[in-house]
Amino acid sequence: MTVPSDVWAVGNAYEPYVGRWSRLVAGDFVEWLAPARGARWCDIGCGTGALSETILADAAPARVCGVDASDAYVAFARHRVSDPRAVFAVADARMLPLPPASADMVVSGLMINFVPSPERAIAEMTRAARAGGIVAVYVWDYAGEMQLMRRFWDAAVELDAQAAKLDEGRRFPLCRPRALEDLFRAAGLQLVQSQAIDVPTRFRDFTDYWTPFLGGQGPAPGYAMSLSENRRAQLRDHLRDRLPTAADGSIEMIARAWAVRGTRQ
Repeated sequence: MTVPSDVWAVGNAYEPYVGRWSRLVAGDFVEWLAPARGARWCDIGCGTGALSETILADAAPARVCGVDASDAYVAFARHRVSDPRAVFAVADARMLPLPPASADMVVSGLMINFVPSPERAIAEMTRAARAGGIVAVYVWDYAGEMQLMRRFWDAAVELDAQAAKLDEGRRFPLCRPRALEDLFRAAGLQLVQSQAIDVPTRFRDFTDYWTPFLGGQGPAPGYAMSLSENRRAQLRDHLRDRLPTAADGSIEMIARAWAVRGTRQ
């Protein structure tokens, strides 16, 4: 099975899938960074604007520059985030349209593992940070406690051994604390440290859990929509039987992200 290109283009499909949980992680991530008021921020791989929106609400920034490679996501972020301190641009994370040392905080949420050369993206983020500035990212713990995805892939592989090649837990070994720390140190960043961020993911019922996988945004939904209708229904039913469902039909899990930060010399 060939690993397909990951689709990231439709903001309205991304939000119910992981956008709503990313927003929870973003709040804890910004709090962990403990930024000074009036800082200049760059949000690399800003997607639908979840992290930028949180920075604007919680960190009292002077400005936030959001960058993403997807025209559609940038358009979505511009529509959603109307704060005049925010600007959004389409650009590759490996060639940022930012002057050297132009930001106090250069951050990224749920993006770095999708870049073909993550070391180039971190080098660019480091270049954009001022001396003493912070570079920081967070990614899902795909192999462990990002449970809504982990349970999906475990069920998928039980039915289709070939699905293992698409499992983000296997595809993205970067999404572990030691690997992330090594990436940051290789870029010359100092005072590197990592942190687990856990947020609750409560679904009203199985439909609330399953429907976002039909949106086609990201590896797991992409796999679900690549299946025939019969095989997709088989996966749906297999998952339904295995999720921790309460008496009222609700499903409670957690989503863990790994965050890492470093300081530019």
